[in-house]
Amino acid sequence: MFTSVDDVSARLAETGYLASPAVATTVFLADRLGKPLLVEGPAGVGKTELAKAVAEVAGARLVRLQCYEGVDESRALYEWNHAKQLLRISAGRDETWDEARTDIFSEEFLLTRPLLTAIRGDDPTVLLIDETDKADVEVEGLLLEVLSDFQVTVPELGTITATRRPFVVLTSNASRELSEALRRRCLFLHIGFPDEELERRIVRLKVPGLDETLARSVVRVVGALRAMDLRKVPSVAETVDWAHTLLALGAESLDETVVKATLGVLLKHQDDVLKASAKLDLDAL
Repeated sequence: MFTSVDDVSARLAETGYLASPAVATTVFLADRLGKPLLVEGPAGVGKTELAKAVAEVAGARLVRLQCYEGVDESRALYEWNHAKQLLRISAGRDETWDEARTDIFSEEFLLTRPLLTAIRGDDPTVLLIDETDKADVEVEGLLLEVLSDFQVTVPELGTITATRRPFVVLTSNASRELSEALRRRCLFLHIGFPDEELERRIVRLKVPGLDETLARSVVRVVGALRAMDLRKVPSVAETVDWAHTLLALGAESLDETVVKATLGVLLKHQDDVLKASAKLDLDAL
């Protein structure tokens, strides 16, 4: 999909995703080596958006598996359409079981889920396995099997092998430790909070109506909040939301009144809001 690291940076920027050199390099290597990409970092720093941006620049279909506690093989891989199978069996009452079984365990009755959908695709595909750390450990075993050989065995149909490997992105907020076996199969990328200059560029790109001076002030205040001992520090997504908020309010500069009135956009816990209100010194920024 990409010819160089600079090509990655330029094409992602066209979609509105400003990639750091580390991000651009790792995406290029994942594409060139055909390896899954495991992206870790706090929520709101652009992990999921990276997969979406790669799909957009590649003109690829995005297939997303949203992980959560309790997701299982039938939700991730495939399952049979049992209601349709029962209707088929009822319609053929004079058939033997062997005759009916051959029919009901066919493609017509197969419900493909994200993993199998991505493997069977002939077109360019980006497979996003989102919030992998929220899935149960058993699902990791399934991912190991799929990501090792990019093939799936459906007992009634045989082994289905990818004719065109998808570009795979796994994201994790590190709420639990992923297995070493899964990590070994992936290239690793940590996306943290961007430096001040990159975050300012992101804000200006996402909120074009915000002037340069206010954008700098926004980023500096957010940086000060991140330096505090808060339950949940603001991420890039909150920075952009705050910039939109200030623009909607018609604020031309940051003062104590505006900041305190809008802290709920940046902070999501009352004790964080109280702590920030007491400690934030705008004159020192």
